[in-house]
Amino acid sequence: MTYSTQLYSILKASGWTQEQLAHELKVSFPTLNSWVNQHSQPRQGALRAIQALYFDIVGVDTVDEAELEAAKAVAKKRIITPMAIRDDTTIFNKLTLYLTYHTNTIEGSTMTLSDVEDVIFDHKVLANRTAIEQAEARNHQATLNWLIDGLARMGSQFTINEELILGLHLRLMNGIIADAGQYRTHGVRIMGSRVPLANWHNVASLITSLTSSIELSSNDIISDMARIHAEFEQIHPFSDGNGRTGRLLLLAQALRAGLIPPLVIKERRYAYYKYLEAAQINNDYRPLELFIAQSVETSYRLLS
Repeated sequence: MTYSTQLYSILKASGWTQEQLAHELKVSFPTLNSWVNQHSQPRQGALRAIQALYFDIVGVDTVDEAELEAAKAVAKKRIITPMAIRDDTTIFNKLTLYLTYHTNTIEGSTMTLSDVEDVIFDHKVLANRTAIEQAEARNHQATLNWLIDGLARMGSQFTINEELILGLHLRLMNGIIADAGQYRTHGVRIMGSRVPLANWHNVASLITSLTSSIELSSNDIISDMARIHAEFEQIHPFSDGNGRTGRLLLLAQALRAGLIPPLVIKERRYAYYKYLEAAQINNDYRPLELFIAQSVETSYRLLS
């Protein structure tokens, strides 16, 4: 693949402008534009940077085992307690802002980071954004607050069960869909995905099996999180809001284990979906494990 094709792929997958991509690659806009249009060729150092960013944004096809183990080892050192998050206003607000912005943007929200900040912290009503988008932001803030407070209060007694999953969905989708907090009663499919989703008749029993398996965790929390997340998203228990609910379950698993929760950023959504599909269709969880470990590091840098 040529560097120009890689640059176009990065722009498409990330949603960045050429100016933003130039900033990521630490070059000027004219230089980046010249590369994109093949008027000039990057030097070897720039070519390596383009390729590394391409793999980060678009995703890899194979995972180097040594890289995976190294990333997981680093992620497992990024520790924090739910109480530490709850009791530190700066950390809590930062986590709330970025999780809310990225998770809703992945699902199609057009609100900017500044918009989300205005809505959830300054309680503004924005004339240039839809009422649903603003409700999604407020609901996510309230749900995250409820979840972290529960984790902080209950500590090791906190249980990830059906009641929690339904409670998360109810709070996330309250006032947005009619069946908030209820399992879907019809078949669904994900546009553009090859993943077969669960028959709606089996959703309740599959969720029971899933939550039981969470309690049979291994000594590898990153591996456990990847497996549970892939399985939950394939069950797809709700008519809408599955991605947001699933990413909050990731947070719950991480914080219950004393780990900084992963932040799935919108720029990496293409890689995220690619890795989910690899796990769900090919039973290859390694790319998703690497992604989750890297997303823990993203949160760590944000909160440090």
